[in-house]
Amino acid sequence: MELDLRRVIGGMAPEPLDVELHRLETPWTGQVERSEHPRPEHPRPQFARVRWRSLNGWWDCAVRPCADARARWREARPPVGGAWESRIRVPFSPEAPLSGVGHRLAPDELLFYGLSFDAPALAAGERLLLHLDAVDWACAAYLNGGRVAEHVGGYLPFSVDLTDALRTGENRLELCVFDPSETGTQLRGKQRIRRGNMWYTAQSGVWRDAWLEVVPAAHLVGVSLAPDPDAGLLRLKARVCGTGTLRVEVCAGEEVVATGGAVVGPGAALPASAGAAGPDVSGQGAGGAAATGVVGEASLEIPVVSPRLWGPEDPFLYGLRLSFGDDEVTSYCAFRTVGVEPDVEGTMRFCLNHAPLFLRGVLDQGYWPDGLMTAPSDAALVADVRRAREAGFNLMRKHVKVESERWYYHCDRLGMLVWQDMVSGGGRRHEWDALNKPTLFRHAQAAFDDRPRLHQRRLSAGDAAFREEWRETAAGTVRLLANHPCVVTWTLFNEGWGQFDARAATRLVRSLDPTRPINATCGWYDQGAGDYHAIHNYFRTMRVYPETLVARLAGARRAFFVSEFGGLMYHVEGHSSLDRAYGYDKFDSEEGWREAARARLEEAAALEGHGLAGFVFTQLSDVEEETNGILTYDRRLDKLTGERFGDAGGVG
Repeated sequence: MELDLRRVIGGMAPEPLDVELHRLETPWTGQVERSEHPRPEHPRPQFARVRWRSLNGWWDCAVRPCADARARWREARPPVGGAWESRIRVPFSPEAPLSGVGHRLAPDELLFYGLSFDAPALAAGERLLLHLDAVDWACAAYLNGGRVAEHVGGYLPFSVDLTDALRTGENRLELCVFDPSETGTQLRGKQRIRRGNMWYTAQSGVWRDAWLEVVPAAHLVGVSLAPDPDAGLLRLKARVCGTGTLRVEVCAGEEVVATGGAVVGPGAALPASAGAAGPDVSGQGAGGAAATGVVGEASLEIPVVSPRLWGPEDPFLYGLRLSFGDDEVTSYCAFRTVGVEPDVEGTMRFCLNHAPLFLRGVLDQGYWPDGLMTAPSDAALVADVRRAREAGFNLMRKHVKVESERWYYHCDRLGMLVWQDMVSGGGRRHEWDALNKPTLFRHAQAAFDDRPRLHQRRLSAGDAAFREEWRETAAGTVRLLANHPCVVTWTLFNEGWGQFDARAATRLVRSLDPTRPINATCGWYDQGAGDYHAIHNYFRTMRVYPETLVARLAGARRAFFVSEFGGLMYHVEGHSSLDRAYGYDKFDSEEGWREAARARLEEAAALEGHGLAGFVFTQLSDVEEETNGILTYDRRLDKLTGERFGDAGGVG
């Protein structure tokens, strides 16, 4: 019998436990607790200036009840005088142990932040920008009592020009944050107030870097990079404020191998608040500046002779130096192509630089017991990527979360491929349609049209505001991460969760980025769109299935991919957040788990000869009640090798 009912029954999600999690420390916890300025590295290695300053560290903090928080967060004023009752360590959410707060924000509460800082000396025309790389979910920002920005969306960065509100000497920056968690329909990924089984602790507020940056009057706003190894060209599009000459140097190590330049004139005027709308909202690539005043645009094609190709075995990065007037920015790029192409036998395969590459992937939730969605340190991010590589994986699937840009930078330089999921959300799921039916009946996985409003409601996508936020955030995610060579596939919808009109969503993402394959529907409810037929297989015999009827009727030619499998549970006492564990097959010993995990990985790899293009094993680390990771949640034990890790030193 193909379906293993024993595993299905064993994998039924129990009711969440409303209990405190056991305190777990990663190898980096103590290091962060002893530091006044956590995570001091530049937050954006692909768009870095010299004049920047981290605002990570201790801020004033207060939580206030507010019966109408959803309506009042834009106008609610921060506490005055001595009303700040605690401090919070930014960039960790109040729910995260490393924040020092230990408070779970409720939907009827507002969270306030306050920080005093001395204004840097600015020369004539220079601007001071504030960057908040992620605030969950809605945020109003004030400087010296006046509101300077507001932003909605928990996973993308936003920036604001503070210059006109600055005072000489000390300045006061304050934030008001509202987060409805699962009581709303906004994008939120795996977060839930009622955490348990496959759902994790909800968090709120600032959870990625906060920092200041000084830019000249004429400066670069953003850059889009499109290295084309087939043509031997670096295609580059830059957005600038002001008028001047753009110069670009392409470097291999210290050697300048190519140059280009253009004179840039003024373009259309943007409103002064444009920078608060999200990362480079015009779609011209990642950048660091809030657009103020007049913006121009320049496109360059810079020949690079016989470019060195990027790949897992040789992740070669070309350095870039960009200048515009007095503004200087450092960046990098890589030459590589990705796509889904037929092999010599006509089987559709994932191809890197036009050569088939079998993808051995691992699911990465990006959660930590001390920082929740915020890694405790940069070294912790590096350690996860390295351990995935050492375990034999060449791909990490970043699951329904947009990670810190430094994580993508480390994947770029270490040669780790990334499947990037879009963040999920929406209303309450109809469990039969969204989960149980496609689990029990394989043919039902492609028999559900996601365009009727009734079907969208049953997949938690009935709210028009959610659908619009999903489109905007998906577009913002593509624009934010498009310059990273490690990102090789966009995944749009996972297991029908928040799914709506996947064909239209595929067209949207393809129009923004025609260079990468798209996994339109991951798991089930295939609509014949995208470049993969991607299924999840936790409960059936591993095999390669033929294309779905809807895809055949559409004439699709796609690669077959098992985008989740495994889920093997081994609970390690002293290294788990809860006494209860969740997973599919349960193992009572490390050796038993290791033997089963290796057998499943070998079983999947053996299907390459039958047409499988790759797989994603669940998962890199345990997360709270889920104990199906290769690494324990505290990153102290590698279950696959038996290796133990002490405090940070040689780790990462």
